Amino acid sequence: MPQFKIGDTVETIDDVIKGVVESINGSTITIVSDDGFPLSFNAQELVLISDDIRVSNYDVAKIKKEKEIPKRRKAPAVKAKERTAPKMEVDLHINQLVKNPKSMGKFDMLNLQLDTAKRQLNFAINKRIQKVVFIHGVGEGVLKEELGYLFRKYDNVKFYDADYQKYGLGATEVYIFQNY
Repeated sequence: MPQFKIGDTVETIDDVIKGVVESINGSTITIVSDDGFPLSFNAQELVLISDDIRVSNYDVAKIKKEKEIPKRRKAPAVKAKERTAPKMEVDLHINQLVKNPKSMGKFDMLNLQLDTAKRQLNFAINKRIQKVVFIHGVGEGVLKEELGYLFRKYDNVKFYDADYQKYGLGATEVYIFQNY
């Protein structure tokens, strides 16, 4: 057992208390803790801290206590499969669907666009494609409204305006819920 003298830096064996020896009375040693409190211990309960030791139990305990502070939860990571899932685009502009749109009436054009949208949506569902962007343009909003009516018929579909920076107001993105 080491001999302690006044002014030695000591640490308790069973507790996380560090201090400087203030007085010695037989085997009872009084220390002043780092917090400024005088505490008495039996000499067998103390360990002399030499200058060689860089990290003490007290320092380790202090660091552990800091680490116990709950960390912010990370957002759930997007699975690689979902992140790289190809986004299907369907352009419903009439000039993309037929060579000579001038020969068609507005009613026929709208029906062709809706039939194309329905066919492509069913294709995406069958091929397990999760996201489809239907490009409808801005216009008077008739096609967009009709697409909304069509998409509401599907239980496993959620639809919303597509990325504004990429499509402006002229596209609707459809998310298809798949049962894996």
